[in-house]
Amino acid sequence: MAVALPGAHQRWRCGGCGNLTRFDVARSRRTTEYWHFDLAGEHVVEDTRVLDEVLESVTCRWCGRADAIELVDRAGADVDGSPGA
Repeated sequence: MAVALPGAHQRWRCGGCGNLTRFDVARSRRTTEYWHFDLAGEHVVEDTRVLDEVLESVTCRWCGRADAIELVDRAGADVDGSPGA
């Protein structure tokens, strides 16, 4: 099952256990970064541009299921039915 990154008004929910807050996320990114070095050789990344990003998997941290992750509206998430609520 392919899962997308949540939008501004969405969140992930595990349909297996109701988890809304803990997920293991595997993703690959290809970026371009601007590194600024000081005279001592230490650097700071001052700008990062994402060229490509692939969401490989999302797994529930509580029950371990990757096949039950779904996108839900933030306002419509069943917080009362979530473990730990």
